[in-house]
Amino acid sequence: MVNHQEYIAEREKIDFLIEKEFTIIDVTEDLNGSIVVFSKGEEEISLHVKTAEARKYFSNLLVQKNEN
Repeated sequence: MVNHQEYIAEREKIDFLIEKEFTIIDVTEDLNGSIVVFSKGEEEISLHVKTAEARKYFSNLLVQKNEN
């Protein structure tokens, strides 16, 4: 249950940044998760995404963006 709550928290952070018109400009993967860098103008925010579900979630967002 803790993993699900962590996933929900990570998804909400990702959604918040996307709603504020940030875009994903870089992803670095390692054994501890992903570092996702969001950018809006001159501002950059790095988010450490640990859960597999949240990693799949932002990956799907990237695929959808590239399809449009």
